[in-house]
Amino acid sequence: MARFEPAYRRLLREGAFPARVRAAWDALKDCDLCAWECHVDRTHKIGFCRTGADAIVSSAFPHMGEEDPLRGWRGSGTIFFSLCNMRCQFCQNYEISQQGQGQPVSVEKIAALMLQLQAAGCHNINFVSPSHVIPPIIAATYIAAEAGLNIPLVYNTGGYDSMAGLKLLDGIIDIYMPDMKYADPVLAQRYSKILDYPARNRAAVREMHRQVGDLQITDDGIATRGLLVRHLVLPDGIAGTAAVVRFLAEEISSNTYINIMGQYRPAWRVQERQIAPLNRPVARAEVEDAKTIARKAGLRLDTRRGWLAALL
Repeated sequence: MARFEPAYRRLLREGAFPARVRAAWDALKDCDLCAWECHVDRTHKIGFCRTGADAIVSSAFPHMGEEDPLRGWRGSGTIFFSLCNMRCQFCQNYEISQQGQGQPVSVEKIAALMLQLQAAGCHNINFVSPSHVIPPIIAATYIAAEAGLNIPLVYNTGGYDSMAGLKLLDGIIDIYMPDMKYADPVLAQRYSKILDYPARNRAAVREMHRQVGDLQITDDGIATRGLLVRHLVLPDGIAGTAAVVRFLAEEISSNTYINIMGQYRPAWRVQERQIAPLNRPVARAEVEDAKTIARKAGLRLDTRRGWLAALL
């Protein structure tokens, strides 16, 4: 089997990386990097995402709680970016996504974090909530690649991404991991304040799959390239699982890898205001029903194999 080469290594080798970095910074001056397309000059003001030119990082560490093909046995090298281009009323990380917990960092610091995570043995670099900070990510990746970064990059997004932002990432990102949160625009507006989320989300997932294809996993179970979709089950069918699964199976690929997530619990505004029907945890039966829908559609369903237990 040929040795895996991350996409950005080819961009570096062909000498095309500096132009991509310049294009990303130029986009920041009339920002259309996420699906809000607010066209704010973020070199002077903040956009809808409440972020200017500098990224804010909350934490960076080898994460053992991600999907098995990402965490493996040495962890996924997560870099959590603060603030967000979404307003999910039930966000379980609202201190980071809404309150901006974290510190502004330079692109050189982000590059250093990437190299440290690689040195720690992580299987990949996992950018969490990256949609609003694409230019710093691209610039930092260029620096890190020149310094020897050589592991896959994961774009771990809420799924409200623009074609302009994804075009800049083409040939840089190896693994796209978008949420697909809703199938119904009315519910998307009610609970995440984004009316056009389903349409924008589906367009983004199409483009992501066009760039990287189905998820590829090595013989020892580690993801190297491709699309991995996350779908959080919400109470009372609010997430629209059947429609999301049908879209993936019929319009993306029946081989799509999906993680049906069952950890929903009330948080942030939902908890504060007791917003029904989201003011209760999701039931086990609801999660199992969602998994059954995905299985019947033929999708590749993420299951925890227990790496750590297998190694003991």
